[in-house]
Amino acid sequence: MNKPEILAPAGNIEKLKVAVLYGADAVYLGGQKYGLRARSDNFSDHELKKAVEFAHQHGAAVYVTLNAMLHDHDMSGLEDYCKFLESISVDAVIVSDAGVARRVRESSALKLHLSTQASCLNSYSATVWKELGMQRIIVGRELSIEEAGIIAYRTGLEIEMFVHGSMCMAYSGLCTISNYTAGRDSNRGGCIQSCRFPYTVHYENEGNKLVNNNFISSKDLCGVEYIPHFFKHGIHSLKIEGRMRSSQYVATTVSVYRKLVDSYARGNWSEELITNAKNELLSFSHRDYCSGSLDKPAGADTVYQQETSPAVATHNYTAIVVEKSSNFLALRLFRPLAGDTPLEFMLQGGETIRFTPKRLLDASHNEIEQAGQESILLIERCELLKAVTPFTVVRTARSISAKKAA
Repeated sequence: MNKPEILAPAGNIEKLKVAVLYGADAVYLGGQKYGLRARSDNFSDHELKKAVEFAHQHGAAVYVTLNAMLHDHDMSGLEDYCKFLESISVDAVIVSDAGVARRVRESSALKLHLSTQASCLNSYSATVWKELGMQRIIVGRELSIEEAGIIAYRTGLEIEMFVHGSMCMAYSGLCTISNYTAGRDSNRGGCIQSCRFPYTVHYENEGNKLVNNNFISSKDLCGVEYIPHFFKHGIHSLKIEGRMRSSQYVATTVSVYRKLVDSYARGNWSEELITNAKNELLSFSHRDYCSGSLDKPAGADTVYQQETSPAVATHNYTAIVVEKSSNFLALRLFRPLAGDTPLEFMLQGGETIRFTPKRLLDASHNEIEQAGQESILLIERCELLKAVTPFTVVRTARSISAKKAA
């Protein structure tokens, strides 16, 4: 039985390390040019080299995005960049344009993955892309698992599908709303997610009724229940969306899907496992979940109504462990922390340790009652925290009142 790959987003070097350490088989990321996430941190050439070294040391692959819709003047430097990516042993590049694919093949021996931006939805299209050198197709989100499996069977190509995260309301690569609402090209790294905004809808045939509505905003995708189907239909890679999401999001989603895939491969599959996974995926901010088109075409029930169901989370992303010594753990805080706050350390093996520090120390080892956002906090190690290592994500449970206010 071939286990699907867990493919995680890496918006920066910290998130890459979190993804790999929490169990991702591979990560996808972007450099400073040619990709679609202009607002994420992205990687300099030096950071790319370090990222590949770290991932490979831990048995994970690295895929680099070259999937923006490029004009002729954007092609400058592409061949040299591909040679650089090959020199640092990048495992594959993700492209959406036939011209870019050809330039990659002419300048390097890099493996080619077809981006979902190309909206490949059938085996005939996939065969053409295979002839152009593709070894993997990231199929459009509009396909069911069964349809994607047919493409895999007929073409012999690796098939990658999204399993979790934000969904686009349009066919991938065919949305231009941000171009009109903000003057930013959706398909050249400038998408501002205009589909998430509420719009006033004017119904002329209903007495000129005006309705404020998020009618083109999709719920988030959650494929927890469909792990057996991915196995059955030979899907090679399960992709988690979210290069601009937090390290808590990366750690949680990777841990959840790692456990699900491994459990099913061992023959251990139960309703309790599914329920626990779903509960864990409520811990970070998210829209209502749906199955997208994984089993049937997405319908009106997948539209996210923000006004009646605001994004909520059971936990706050509080800190990340940046260093450990024999006596202390050093945490970088993302929100203020009082001394009596119970902390939850999300271990990289999947377990969560709940611990309330007896005292807080600042970076100079002075005892403090409260630590501020973006500060370095020291807490004393004990036997319970023995397994905590750098890049462990730390969260705190949200109060009931905070959840309601959200």
